[in-house]
Amino acid sequence: MIWSKCRPFACVALALGLAGAAVAHTGEVLEPVMAGEFALQAGDLPQAAAHYLRAAELSTDPGLAERATRIALLAGRPALAGSALERWQLLAPGAASLPGARLELALARGDVDEAMQAVSVLQVLPGEAGLPALISILGNAAGERRELARRVLRAMFVSDQLPPRLGGWLAVASLARRLDEPELAETLVREGIERFPDDPRAHLLTADRLRREGRDDEARVRLATLGDPAALAPELRRTAARQHALMGDPLAAAATLGAGPQDEESLRQRARWLLDAGDRPALAALYEETAALDRVPPPERRLLLGMLAEGLLRWREAEAWYASVPRGEGHDQATLRRAGALARLARLPEALASLRALRSDEEADGEAIRDAFLLESDLLERRGRGDEALAVLDESLEVFEGDPALRYARAMLHERAGRLDEALADLQLILDEEPDSHQALNAYGYALLVRRDQPAQALPYLERAFELAPESAAVLDSLGWLRFRMGEPEMALELLQKAWERQRMAEIAAHLGEVLWTLGRKAEAREIWRAGLRLGGSDDTLDETLDRLLGSRTP
Repeated sequence: MIWSKCRPFACVALALGLAGAAVAHTGEVLEPVMAGEFALQAGDLPQAAAHYLRAAELSTDPGLAERATRIALLAGRPALAGSALERWQLLAPGAASLPGARLELALARGDVDEAMQAVSVLQVLPGEAGLPALISILGNAAGERRELARRVLRAMFVSDQLPPRLGGWLAVASLARRLDEPELAETLVREGIERFPDDPRAHLLTADRLRREGRDDEARVRLATLGDPAALAPELRRTAARQHALMGDPLAAAATLGAGPQDEESLRQRARWLLDAGDRPALAALYEETAALDRVPPPERRLLLGMLAEGLLRWREAEAWYASVPRGEGHDQATLRRAGALARLARLPEALASLRALRSDEEADGEAIRDAFLLESDLLERRGRGDEALAVLDESLEVFEGDPALRYARAMLHERAGRLDEALADLQLILDEEPDSHQALNAYGYALLVRRDQPAQALPYLERAFELAPESAAVLDSLGWLRFRMGEPEMALELLQKAWERQRMAEIAAHLGEVLWTLGRKAEAREIWRAGLRLGGSDDTLDETLDRLLGSRTP
């Protein structure tokens, strides 16, 4: 209960309840407590602090003394707080929260020496129990106290008053960043690693530094020194797995995270990595592992099982899992994915019916309804029903007027159907509202380049898209293809290789292969084209490239 929000007499009862017989003169204490509560309700903190100090002096209840101390600190009355804290110290010398209050008082007084004495006491509390309070108090210091908190932090480092383990050093380093002391934070991390070289966190931090320096092989060696991932604490195991993922090794990431006990988040993350890697045997193993965890999986796991079955192309199982997700969290997503699975099973009427039911569901999330429009249009277009697909997007834009995702989808539908003017008009409407939409800029520039053969006009759009999203595979592909068309194959090669590294797509393979072919690196070109074909499905750009350069669709 918050004291200032309760009724005065109830507050009095709480204040005196702990004292019991220890209160010598209950009537004498009652009056200043009531006055203090009335002052609190009136927002007069200094008066409340004075009244509560009087109550604490009349009582042997340490709770009243503690409350008087905290109100005085909040009121910015260090003298009153000092008197109340001394009373608290007298009544409860072993109180666990006393050192923290003493540190707050020292900051209020501007006394670094007194603050360091409080820090020393906090640091020796059993099990580092004082560290959270120390970090909270210094980190929340504001105004003039903030600079004093920085001085205390620097004094802690100089006098070596730091925790006896690396985790504590890292917590203090985080405090240094919070107090705008980045150089001290880096020093704490570096020296902490040197002081505690056998701590798993030291290996993880070193691996992270090596990875950021581009020394991936050394980083992997450092991660290997951690030993069996199952023996690591869960948070350290997750960190190690992320390092593998950041080095482009999702299989190692999934294997690391898969060691030891699992929860819903670890199962989901492993699934994401394995789906990205496209490793069917590993996906199948995870699918069986996840399905065996419970006889009746919870709803969120049914959604995950559907996604795993989908990744294994087990469409009937995927559809069944999605259909089993009840109303509640995840139901809308399951409905959307079930529609996709139904379409794969040649049950398009059922797929469309489920999407239309979702669109009319008053309980459905607005984003899910929008996605239902998008998916319905896509399913119709893929089956040669382009006019119906366009009608769905037209209807969607009446419901979600001006929605950029829907307008972009309609622009791309127009572009694929050869209606370039309509496509560019929709893209321009997006850019009128969102001039920094790298997706719309990229699509506009690429359409000018490929459909109208206007590389000069496309250049500013694609260069701006690259400025906004230099890591986007689609943007890198477009700009790389533009450079090739402008007679700059070496620059094109660099951009297209980056695009291929970031995302394996058949169209990127077509472009990259053609640049390599033109540069005389024909064996490499054929290998890239073969890799593009192995991605599955048919791609018009890749097919056209192979027909034109090889006279065959078999590189």
